[in-house]
Amino acid sequence: MQEKTRPDQQYLLGKCLAAFVKAGTIDLSLDQLAKSVGISKRMLVHYFGGRENIEEGAMALLEERLRAQFSPESFPAGTSPKAVLAALWKQTTAPRSRGVLLLVMDVSRRAWNGSARAKAFYAEQQRLWVQLLLKILPDESRVEEVLQLFQGAVLAYLITGNPEPGRHSLARLFMSKREPSGTGRTGKRV
Repeated sequence: MQEKTRPDQQYLLGKCLAAFVKAGTIDLSLDQLAKSVGISKRMLVHYFGGRENIEEGAMALLEERLRAQFSPESFPAGTSPKAVLAALWKQTTAPRSRGVLLLVMDVSRRAWNGSARAKAFYAEQQRLWVQLLLKILPDESRVEEVLQLFQGAVLAYLITGNPEPGRHSLARLFMSKREPSGTGRTGKRV
């Protein structure tokens, strides 16, 4: 008689995170989550001890994946700030990233509503972005400006589905000082 192999908890956690990303929210019911993961609700509770532990584990796994995806080491030394931001924007607005963006916004909503864990998640994401941006922009005030613009552009992208205005705004941050203000993308005065 062969012993049934028990699913690995990390594997199940990855499947839970995938279900949250696919839904774009962490607010799935345990029934919905169990169905997506392919395990019974009772077994989910058995493996994780409850919903809070599942959410905590999924947020930690998401943090880990985002840390790897947006690490300063992702870009070779000497890469221009404009090139780094263009690559980050392209990666952030890629169709496969939409669920992650929606999930991060959902966790942000929880932070706004007072969740200590969600606030910690948000603070860690801010720290990682600042760490990445400081590698390419040693001026902290410039880093704050870029981060705020990037976050606003992401929100506008999520609302409109159009990545182009954000891409253009980020590119304009690094236009040559010799270009007169008030020029459009064509270089002609607007």
